[in-house]
Amino acid sequence: MRFNMQMPLGLGSLWTFFSGLSHNGLTHHPSQPPSYPLAVRNPYLSAWMPSDRVHQLPSSEPQFWAGQELGWSVIVRVDGEAYSLMGVPDSESAPIIPATVRRAEFTSTHSLFDLTAGGIAFTLDFFSPVSPSNYLRHSIPFSYLTVHIEGAHGVEIQVYSDIDGRWTGQDDHSVHDFEERDGLVIHSLSVADAEKYSEANDMALWGDVILASRQSNSSTLSALAGDPKTVRSQFAQDGDLSGQESTWSRQNVVAVAHDLGSVTGGASVNFAVGYERKEAINYLGEAYTGYYRAYYPTTHEALSFFLDDYGDAFLESLKLDHEMVTFATAAAGPKYADIVALSTRQAYGGMDLTISNESLDTDDVLAFIKELSSDGNVNTIDVIMPAFPIYWVMDPNWIRLLLEPIMRYTDAGRWHLPYTIHDLGSHYPNAIGHDDQQAEAMPIEECGNLLILALAYAQATGDTGWTDQYMSIFRQYADYLIDNGVDIANQLSSNDAAGPLPNETNLAVKAAVGIKAFGELSGNEQYSKIGDERADLFFYEGLGTDEEQTHFVLQYPDFPKSWKTPYNLFPDVLLGLRTFSDEAYQMGSDFFSSVRGEFGVALDSRQDWAKSDWNMWLAGTFDTSTRDEFVDDLWAFMTNGKHNWPFSDRYVSTSKHGNEPGTPILCRARPTVGGHFALLALKGPASMQSLSDYKFAYDRPARKADKLRDNHISEL
Repeated sequence: MRFNMQMPLGLGSLWTFFSGLSHNGLTHHPSQPPSYPLAVRNPYLSAWMPSDRVHQLPSSEPQFWAGQELGWSVIVRVDGEAYSLMGVPDSESAPIIPATVRRAEFTSTHSLFDLTAGGIAFTLDFFSPVSPSNYLRHSIPFSYLTVHIEGAHGVEIQVYSDIDGRWTGQDDHSVHDFEERDGLVIHSLSVADAEKYSEANDMALWGDVILASRQSNSSTLSALAGDPKTVRSQFAQDGDLSGQESTWSRQNVVAVAHDLGSVTGGASVNFAVGYERKEAINYLGEAYTGYYRAYYPTTHEALSFFLDDYGDAFLESLKLDHEMVTFATAAAGPKYADIVALSTRQAYGGMDLTISNESLDTDDVLAFIKELSSDGNVNTIDVIMPAFPIYWVMDPNWIRLLLEPIMRYTDAGRWHLPYTIHDLGSHYPNAIGHDDQQAEAMPIEECGNLLILALAYAQATGDTGWTDQYMSIFRQYADYLIDNGVDIANQLSSNDAAGPLPNETNLAVKAAVGIKAFGELSGNEQYSKIGDERADLFFYEGLGTDEEQTHFVLQYPDFPKSWKTPYNLFPDVLLGLRTFSDEAYQMGSDFFSSVRGEFGVALDSRQDWAKSDWNMWLAGTFDTSTRDEFVDDLWAFMTNGKHNWPFSDRYVSTSKHGNEPGTPILCRARPTVGGHFALLALKGPASMQSLSDYKFAYDRPARKADKLRDNHISEL
């Protein structure tokens, strides 16, 4: 990993500590991803730069996760000459000169682009904090753009950034508001008369897009809204945005500029970009808001804290980025470290961490997750399930935070069917349940998922009080698995794109593990015994394998040549249940190398597409050599240059059925990439929670940031 920019707050030596590659042409480090996360904090703040645009970064615009173009430009002025660092289309560039792009890099929390302009080195640092144990920091719906300058020798430098109305999701109905107070300037864009909790093409309509910055001792600040050519030209000519009245109409921009004056050595400028929804989630008819609003209820207060917090958030990110590489490399090698680093922001970027908007009670925290790239369901259990390895590693409390909204709804008696509900609402952010009992039916899948997740939470945290509270509900679903987990009716599994099947072996595996999980959770040995007996039925007695016991079949009992990746074995290993024997795992290690495609193993013998999350789960049950094949194949897909989406968890892995291998299918930016942490999860729960000393560090806002900063520097 390489960080060598001149940093504020006396942090340059820390960046130099992580120094790496030199600037010789455009390079990507540690590898070239399909798309770089820029501002990724929640389902509605999710901006990405496709990797194939990076070589033309000065003229390239980023995209919303779903593919919509977003206007976001960065311009610098060096001794009176203006240079585009990002986002100024060629048609609008005159008299702005494109800078030269040298290097692109990603870590778990940063995306960095090195450029040169006017003989000066600039770095764009897009930083989205990932701090799941610090609810305040993690819940704030803003992201940092920091422009770093190094190698200046007494030159005049100004720095500018703008965004446009497309960030609102409906720019033809957008309106502009502006606030300037205490040296902080805030541009707000919103959709006029938008309906609360409404979306357009997955973009929120009822909140406020934010571009903000604050004047420092070393810069003067100006702001303007208007036609992009006019606003950018004024900056190019004058180096500031004062002297004109702001205007707003469709396709306009809002802009902020810093005049740093004469710069020698290095300097930095911070901008904040975000999307704020005061009423973020509709949970059973009650508005829930971001956790941070208990401490900073206004936009001005939240932004002021966010910009104040930069130094401490940055130090935390350095530690996280370094530990991520170190721990992941130790778990499964450097390619695996690349995979989990790219997955981190995306895994947390599909969620909101909330409290009641009325009470602002910080003792009652709920998390909500959106099923991105499909139907937008809320808190889908089979989205939480594949993602949970990252929670296990980073902060297992998030398992409870995501399940609690579902358990409250179920405990209230509003779900009447005998199996677990699939999700808590048909479309985000409306977590209103399914009182009509019409949720998508995945009976075995979701019952098994819920029981396994409940045990995972209890094991990882030692908190049995929460699971005891809902034990009667868990027992109902364990009984359902006992009654329905052998002669399995035609039904969907998590991979609903593959269609329903009766007697799917992988579902039977999940049922056995789920029953055993309940036995461990409840202390009832009878359930544990039944789980073991089911495993023996499907493995030792051969109901779920071919006759030679070379692999688990897709369906039983009459499809011996079929197969499916039995990823549901992973929680059996992770939780130490030993429902299935070592021989069952060795069978998979021996078999799956034989069905490997150009970019890995497909989901099952009917498909040419793979699921990256499930493949990492399955890799966690293998011996080292087969595990490494799965890692190599996923890394090859991630870096093959055939696509430019946010990390897709579903892609063509083999040309066996005539499709182009290495290309993604439908799925963009899904938080299920948290499943890529499966191999790291085997190191133990909370294995990366050494950052726990940051937990609630700002729950007492009067605490001095300088004191915390000094403490963190000494720790590093």
